Amino acid sequence: MSDSTTFGSGGRENPILLQGFAWDLAADSSHWRFLADNAALIADSGVTTIWLPPAYKGQAGVNDVGYGVYDTYDLGEFDQKGTVPTKYGTKDEYVAAVAALRAAGMTVLADIVLNHRMGADGAEQVRAIEVDAADRRKPIAEPTTITAWTRFDFPGRGGAYSDFTWDHTCFLGTDWDEQSRRNSVWLFEGKEWNEDVTDELGNFDYLMGADVDLNNPRVSDELIRWGRWYLEATGVDGVRLDALKHMSREFYRRWLPALREATGRDVPAVGEFWSRDAAELCTYLGEDPIMCMFDTPLHYRLYHASFKDHFDLSKIFERTLVEADPDHAVTFVENHDTQPGQSLQSFVEPGFKPAAYALILLRQEGTPCVFWGDLFGTPETGDISACTELPLLMRLRRSLAYGPQHDVFNAADLVGFTREGDDDHPGSGIAVVLSTALAATKRLYVGARHAGERWICAVGGHGAITIGGDGSAEFPVSETGLSVYVPATARPIIDRGMTRLVRVR
Repeated sequence: MSDSTTFGSGGRENPILLQGFAWDLAADSSHWRFLADNAALIADSGVTTIWLPPAYKGQAGVNDVGYGVYDTYDLGEFDQKGTVPTKYGTKDEYVAAVAALRAAGMTVLADIVLNHRMGADGAEQVRAIEVDAADRRKPIAEPTTITAWTRFDFPGRGGAYSDFTWDHTCFLGTDWDEQSRRNSVWLFEGKEWNEDVTDELGNFDYLMGADVDLNNPRVSDELIRWGRWYLEATGVDGVRLDALKHMSREFYRRWLPALREATGRDVPAVGEFWSRDAAELCTYLGEDPIMCMFDTPLHYRLYHASFKDHFDLSKIFERTLVEADPDHAVTFVENHDTQPGQSLQSFVEPGFKPAAYALILLRQEGTPCVFWGDLFGTPETGDISACTELPLLMRLRRSLAYGPQHDVFNAADLVGFTREGDDDHPGSGIAVVLSTALAATKRLYVGARHAGERWICAVGGHGAITIGGDGSAEFPVSETGLSVYVPATARPIIDRGMTRLVRVR
């Protein structure tokens, strides 16, 4: 982390963010212990920052992935929702995991979900207006009284850490009327959806559960108090912010600076704003960004490229956040929402996944994020296999992907790029070729410094080549494949990176 407006390495070169979970991890409350036990191994793979799943109690108790937020002060410490530990473990285990990960040299990000609350302790009579689910700006009925689950007393916690309780005045709306026992979308009378959200469905402020009123001063003040408590109680360095497109943009422009001022720390932040439109992400960031954002447009381009039908590889980075604002772009191939069976399923085809990771790991622009499921697979469901090339690509990024970059993105089905390397990293330099059609060769320039050198194929299974006197060579790639070449002097780095990380419990 270089400052409070960019997300990066904490001074380290070629940072890698690891999403430290997948959706379907076993609900056995062991994940915090596993991360603590394997912190050194994870750091040795090249990970500089790790994003941990939501640590607080969800409405589904031990089975809640963490996004069905019930009590943000209960980090697996109180008997609530049928359990003391969360899906991932107890508060003590969480704090110990954070400490172990930081001791291994990694920055730790907490997943922050402040858009909604679920699993209320009681219902209240509330005047509300039913709105069109397809256009939340349009009322479809006269104001009426509904019974809404909006009372959060947290009896299991008994006022520990905060005596703040939530009632209907803390929310803008809901999607369930207990009285009529039906789903719809209701806006509470006297409230208005925030205007500084995405205009999908007319106004996409409402997402799920009881929609938090972020402009209510009582709520805003409490969330700032909670954020400061959370940073101090857990030791995390920064935050991953959930569901930005559904939340008032101005809220986090108050909340993050308040936490930074209160703690005297940078508090690095990366936000999830799920949009295919890079311009929308740039507008959210504004001229004075206070966070980075996940490059969702690039994810969709990688997803469509993975099917190979008429996709123009030469335009893979066009209209992406990493093209528009590389300093604030966190690039990714997959995450917990895109994996099979999830609400935003857009799973990159396994055959293209090594190429997709090469495109985010080996280039100089953006901060790449590796998905837990791609690194370890998902044995709980069996629907994701580990990308066997991924540990090696991470190793190549850490050790060899330095120096000036040269792009040759001049053909729809055959592209390549190189990094020249530098004097500070012995053996550095890299050449990457991708094909979505026939086997071919691509002439690439790797730098005059490498003239006459022997380069070997680290990924792709091709033979060695010799770099010409002008610093260029013809680099082969197989049909619909990926080839990565490095100086022969880097052989020990390749051999070390070929040992795939294995999850052991």
